Amino acid sequence: MRARDVLGAMGIAAGAAAGVAAGACALVAPRRSDEGLEDRWAEVCRYRYAHRGLHAEGIPENSLAAFAKARELGFGVELDVHLTLDGALVVIHDSNLGRVCGRSGVVEQLTLSELGECRLMGTDEGIPTLDEVLRLFDAAGDAASPAPPVIVELKTADGNASLLAERTMACIDCYDLRFCVESFDPRVLGWLRARRPDVLRGQLARSFLDDRDLSLARRLGATALLGNVTARPDFIACRFRDRGLPAVRLACGRLGAHLVTWTIHSEREMLESEAEGAPVIFEGFIPDPRSTIGGEGRPD
Repeated sequence: MRARDVLGAMGIAAGAAAGVAAGACALVAPRRSDEGLEDRWAEVCRYRYAHRGLHAEGIPENSLAAFAKARELGFGVELDVHLTLDGALVVIHDSNLGRVCGRSGVVEQLTLSELGECRLMGTDEGIPTLDEVLRLFDAAGDAASPAPPVIVELKTADGNASLLAERTMACIDCYDLRFCVESFDPRVLGWLRARRPDVLRGQLARSFLDDRDLSLARRLGATALLGNVTARPDFIACRFRDRGLPAVRLACGRLGAHLVTWTIHSEREMLESEAEGAPVIFEGFIPDPRSTIGGEGRPD
């Protein structure tokens, strides 16, 4: 092959590679920076977040007791929201009630009254409503001790993303909160992008490559954050061990999205994450409540 032909082939290959890179950037790009949202992000970074509340033996996850304990000690919290059959908002992680309530049933197929009969992890704690939890973190009238922020995860099912997002925001609007919203479902973030651009929004992420419950196309698409083309998130909330995924590194590195990590199980992991600029959602140990990221350091 003549040198001119070689150079021509190299130019075509370089152009193709540049096109692929540009396409990848366009697909996973976050929202463009906004000064007001950046100020709110700075507030998020000042705290560490108790995963499903500060739960322990006798204090079940996503219970009012777990959230009250986190609030008392100055931690932000991460919580999970589902929509019931009759349109109520409840805070529980699994749709299936077997693990946390020891009984059969699916949250989205039961009414709030029926769920009111359930108890969490063999305790007297019931499944709280979102309204009950947010009331704990309402900042109104408490300037001396402002409530920590709340990370609200929306758990969609059966195509209810828009209704779940709409009703969650209506509930949140009743309170004076510092908060952000995240979901694995990019349709939630797409709804927020179109109707509530004032809200900090995050795409939950992990490697789905070994998830045999999903089709290959969905495993690849979710792992590659292809939903970002709809969601345009402000942050990526990524499983700690998966934060090196190429799509996460691209979105949070070159393209400027923020990073949150979950679930942190040790102080070593926590400090490693925060050294990389990522606030943490932790479980199983009790650190100082304030993050070292936000500039204030730990409390005296």
